[in-house]
Amino acid sequence: MKIVLLSGGSGKRLWPLSNDSRSKQFLKVLKNSEGKLESMVQRVWGQIESAGLREHAYIATSKPQVEMIYSQLGSEIEVIVEPERRDTYPAIALAAAYLYSVEGVSLNETVVIMPVDPYVEESFFRKTKELDRVLNESGADLALMGVKPTYPSEKYGYIVPQSGTAHDAPYMNVQSFREKPREEEAKAMIEQAALWNCGVFAFKLDSVINILLSHGHPIQFDEMVKQYDKLPKNSFDYEVVEKANTIVALPYEGDWKDLGTWNTLTEEIANPLIGKGIITDNSSNTHIINELDIPITLLNVSNVVVAASPDGILVSDKASSPMIKEVMKHSDQRPMYEERRWGRYRVLDYLKYPDGTEVLTKRICVGPGNNLSYQYHLLRDEVWTVVSGNGEMVLNGKRFPVKAGDVLTISKQSKHSLRAETEMDIIEVQTGSELIEEDIVRLAFNWDEIMQICTV
Repeated sequence: MKIVLLSGGSGKRLWPLSNDSRSKQFLKVLKNSEGKLESMVQRVWGQIESAGLREHAYIATSKPQVEMIYSQLGSEIEVIVEPERRDTYPAIALAAAYLYSVEGVSLNETVVIMPVDPYVEESFFRKTKELDRVLNESGADLALMGVKPTYPSEKYGYIVPQSGTAHDAPYMNVQSFREKPREEEAKAMIEQAALWNCGVFAFKLDSVINILLSHGHPIQFDEMVKQYDKLPKNSFDYEVVEKANTIVALPYEGDWKDLGTWNTLTEEIANPLIGKGIITDNSSNTHIINELDIPITLLNVSNVVVAASPDGILVSDKASSPMIKEVMKHSDQRPMYEERRWGRYRVLDYLKYPDGTEVLTKRICVGPGNNLSYQYHLLRDEVWTVVSGNGEMVLNGKRFPVKAGDVLTISKQSKHSLRAETEMDIIEVQTGSELIEEDIVRLAFNWDEIMQICTV
């Protein structure tokens, strides 16, 4: 059995902490068993490892999230990268092609698809192991996992079983699906043993490979990457689930939550204050999540969430916080904070002069033992001031040590990289006609490979 975790999201529902490169699953606001803050994806990955599924798991995601995944989970993670964001059907089709043509997975192997960020206990992942058995015993096209509802929620979709299904059946035949019903409808469906749809389903690899072949789509990963924009931009539900002949569902009776909005997420944030700030005692059910260096103080304010990051500041009563996705849907603001496999950076200042010249100032932190890629830029010059730490620099093939106090000038098309021996803080000032993250031509990632290039 193989597990593919879908990591998507445009970063609007938990703005301003989330953005295009740091969606909700990457926010470090949950406490782990050691009392340290961790993200949803770190929590899920740890649970998968504890359940003995680590070596069978992959993450499918888009390019903007790859660096964040490596930063939080380590560079050894198996990541299947979409060439562009489309929808769940293309993402799953690409993952199937990767498993088949790159990993050599048997066509008879069970593949489990699930979101990367469910808020569950470890028992949830142990339960997913049963999907392989259920799929084999039932002979169904698809096997889903659904959560037994604890109340008639209007926020979730429902898996409706065929009539006459026993409440204690090991699995059930699926009759239909119902998205976010009214409370009265939800009550009636729960009485019929309906389950919350948690977005987990399993299929035999050959079923998706055969669907791709029947539509004339490639099943070799490299070729599918080239033709990815030709795949229908639809959900897997629409392209596959709704057309399946037989579907079964496996009930799960443990806790399950979708922490997709500020009001649901704050229910699981143990400390009402994260970052600098003060909340007075006469404020109840109020949270501050502050990533800025300036303090936030709340006096006698209840049922409110205040979230602050370099991207902006949100002040909202918790009941209204889901509106932020609609309010921000047309915003194309560049992310002001990102995590990368080598560390992180924060935008400190941005100016655009009347002649079109742009100046962008960043604070970069490179972790000890990590290195930037060997790269050059076409549109900008850079000046680096090393604030703290020490390491080694490569500039146009020449190697030399760098330390706190050094100032480095990197002109357009200069090939450069840096490896930190201790944690390094660098102030980077970019100057150019168009300052975009895409203005990077990468020649190598691994330091040993960079050293080989420089000695040629």
